[in-house]
Amino acid sequence: MKNSNVRNLIGFIGIVFFISFLFSLSFTFVVNREKSKAKEFSSGDIELEQYYLDSVANEPIYTPWLFFGQKSWTLSECQDSELKLGLDLQGGMNVTLEISMKDILIALSDNSKDPVFNKALSIASEKEKISQEDYLSLFEKEFIKLNAESNMSSRLSSPRIFGNKDLRDKIPSDASDADVMRVIRLEAEGAVDRAFTVLRARIDKFGVASPSIQKAERTGRIIVELPGVKDVVRVKKLLQSAAVLEFWETYDNVNLFNFFQEANFVLSEKLSNAENEADNSKKTNTIDDELEDLILEAEESDTTSQNLNVLFDLLNPNIAVDPNTNSIQIIPGPVVGSSLVKDTTKVNEYLNSADFLKLIPQQFRNIKFLWEAKPFDDKKERLRLIAIKSNREDKSKLSGDVIVDAAQDIDQFGNPQITMRMNRTGARLWQKLTKENIGSSVAVVLDDFVYSFPVVNAEISGGSSVISGDFTLDEAQDLANILKAGKLPAPANIIQSEIVGPSLGQEAIESGYKSFLIALGFILLYMIFYYMHAGLASNLALLINMFFIFGALSGLGGVLTLPGIAGIVLTIGMSVDANVLIYERIREELTQGKGLTLAIRDGYQQAYSSIIDANITTLLTGVVLFYFGSGPIKGFATTLIIGILTSLFCAIFVTRIVFESRIESKRKVTFSNFITNNAFKNLNLTFLNNRKRYYILSATIIVVGIFSLFTKGLNQGVDFQGGRTYVVRFDNNVNTAELRNSLGNHFVNENNLKMFPEVKTFGDLNQVKITTNYMIEDLTADEIVENSLKKCLNGSSYGNYEIMSSQLVGPTIADDIKSSAFWSILFSLALIFMYILFRFKKWQYSLGAVAAVFHDVLILLSIFSLFYGMLPFSLEIDQAFIAAVLTVIGYSLNDTVVVFDRIREYMSVKVGEPSVVINNALNSTLSRTINTSLTTFFVLFVIFIFGGEIVRGFMFALMIGVIVGTYSSLFIATPIMYDSSYKK
Repeated sequence: MKNSNVRNLIGFIGIVFFISFLFSLSFTFVVNREKSKAKEFSSGDIELEQYYLDSVANEPIYTPWLFFGQKSWTLSECQDSELKLGLDLQGGMNVTLEISMKDILIALSDNSKDPVFNKALSIASEKEKISQEDYLSLFEKEFIKLNAESNMSSRLSSPRIFGNKDLRDKIPSDASDADVMRVIRLEAEGAVDRAFTVLRARIDKFGVASPSIQKAERTGRIIVELPGVKDVVRVKKLLQSAAVLEFWETYDNVNLFNFFQEANFVLSEKLSNAENEADNSKKTNTIDDELEDLILEAEESDTTSQNLNVLFDLLNPNIAVDPNTNSIQIIPGPVVGSSLVKDTTKVNEYLNSADFLKLIPQQFRNIKFLWEAKPFDDKKERLRLIAIKSNREDKSKLSGDVIVDAAQDIDQFGNPQITMRMNRTGARLWQKLTKENIGSSVAVVLDDFVYSFPVVNAEISGGSSVISGDFTLDEAQDLANILKAGKLPAPANIIQSEIVGPSLGQEAIESGYKSFLIALGFILLYMIFYYMHAGLASNLALLINMFFIFGALSGLGGVLTLPGIAGIVLTIGMSVDANVLIYERIREELTQGKGLTLAIRDGYQQAYSSIIDANITTLLTGVVLFYFGSGPIKGFATTLIIGILTSLFCAIFVTRIVFESRIESKRKVTFSNFITNNAFKNLNLTFLNNRKRYYILSATIIVVGIFSLFTKGLNQGVDFQGGRTYVVRFDNNVNTAELRNSLGNHFVNENNLKMFPEVKTFGDLNQVKITTNYMIEDLTADEIVENSLKKCLNGSSYGNYEIMSSQLVGPTIADDIKSSAFWSILFSLALIFMYILFRFKKWQYSLGAVAAVFHDVLILLSIFSLFYGMLPFSLEIDQAFIAAVLTVIGYSLNDTVVVFDRIREYMSVKVGEPSVVINNALNSTLSRTINTSLTTFFVLFVIFIFGGEIVRGFMFALMIGVIVGTYSSLFIATPIMYDSSYKK
């Protein structure tokens, strides 16, 4: 900063950041305020608390001053913008689903019996478990190979395979196998899109706050996250069940309104009589349970007529009232009324009550009522109720499996419409159905929700139809996908899942909060102790940095996870590094006799290069981790990346503004005290002279570690080998060997062999982690495995138990995780080699840095191999461990780059023997190295102690990484760079 204008500009940017991040976080404050009101209103009643939140969900509750009262947000909109907690902090369910490509090919081939086709399917299925190629590529290769080996002339375009009646419009009879596979890939992608549409529709019905569903591109997988979900078994069944698409005839509201009027009157009268009877006599209790439920629901509902219209208070009848004559006009069509989304459950209770059912006229005895799938009003808070003409078997006359194709289209007036084509059977049934319902509506129903109810204008023959209406383009595309979902060839199977109980989530919040405060407090006190006034400036920058991290995370729609909190706390330690680099430079300039103003200016100037290089290398590993990671690991990478960027801004600019403001106001600025003033000065350690000893020490540890890796191996978690894991907490301490034997008696495979699981103490002695491969090949057997587990646990002598969390990783995705881990580490090393080569212009520097990183990773693997089973906490190799490895790589390079930057500087200005110059450069960086390593290690140690069992192994890996990374930057990277540069 050369003048106050630059300082003012930086200040203005900081204020803009502050206001924008404050605005992002304000939604979180508002939501928490409303939740507090709901708790106060409900007095501990969870259902009443949720009812309160539902009642204000679409009410404007927040009008920021920033918009001068012109813009307001509802509670639902605020919840969409608040800082969200990950599943590990609030409990919930995360699943990865996959549509079976094999089943899609079988369906598209119309269950072909071609021997080459079916053998290719079988071989591709086996190879998929160990290959990184997608299933369709494996199938195509095997089909071509088998065709050549058998000297058969089977072609994929043959009518026996894909050239059948359903695909003949898309696959010509003379199409090559490559051309056919291009069409098949499009059809498979369409199947995944339709599955995504169906799953999204189902998830919207779960009543879960802030659900997330996304497609994993190029994999055919769908990732679903459901925070706070309670009925896990039901949700799993719904997610994996096949889509049920049906076409139903409907009744007309004109014929039903009088019946609904009578039902409303009878229910209201009976409720009124019951209330009077309850008031007159408290001694008798003649009200049946069903009626009591009706009373309770009516009392909780938002009524305005004192229960005189029990049904119509919740279900607005589909009528129009003439304002002049006050006469009622019944609106024709299948819609009998509409209700607030929050009241649909209560309406269903009335519609299914015995009092309502016995009033249904004989001609409507098979009637049923289904809700529209999506709200129809502008506020998105009301659903319409449709009258469906059912039958005794409750089976539709036409189901979705007859649909061959459906697509969004545009009519002659430019309005969106849907074209639909059926097979021969469907065309015949559709012609009969439309002929019988001219002038009436036919409801398109998926999973018992109505997506459309178009009016039939004429009899439709040939099986091709057009559905028009008041659609947007997106709505038309969604309906086309819904229609094609009736042709969905296979359900979505869960290939990976993680379930976290709410109590474990609450414990994670408490442990994360505690570790965060202790680590932050230590850093603040240490910086004041070591750097005095400068420490206060860095603390101010650190607090602003924390605010920026949470604000940016909220503004970007990020999710705060427990590893994410670990990433923030790690950022606290690493953000100190930039301040330490700057302060040590300023102290050097002061030692040379420069004035305070000049020393501060030159100190910042000299430190910029090291700060930028060090942070970019860490940033690169964070980006790689974000790209290859998933779930909580991606949360860790997100906070790490945000933290690096915000800490750079705060460390460089905030502290600079503080110093210059104090100097201008003639106030004192100090960078040390009498204890720390001469710390690490005048050192003359000969690092390079003893480099062979360090080589031997490191080589010995690595050789022992490699021997352990080949003999003992690593404790691979389910992420890398597949399986199911359950964390279970008992009332009493557990004998793991006894529990293992007991579980083996319940986990018995089809060959009558006992599948003994791995049972390990997880944290306290009353908590265990159970890992099993029992029935892992059958990914739909979750309920069977869990029932076997519960049957064993119910008969145990350890008291009551709670399944705190569970995880499933199928064999296919486990192989993908291993491959992703390998490529993420390799890619990060290649990136770093190229960056250091670019910055330092000499390959020797890159060689030293990469050799040090390999050294650090090998020692980390060696320690995890040598000590697993010996330490009282988990040393599993899982995705979190890979995140730790990449973080260690980033930290080690951060340290190495700072050292190399000082060596490069000394070599350009100092004259003398290279080894002497390099030793002097290393000695000059010791103060920064020790301070940064010490603060970072202590921060990690705090999380290790207080962060909970879930992150203990992760933190242990990072602690080892800090120690080894600091060692390698001084004793491995630099000596290798020296030997490759100056020793011939």
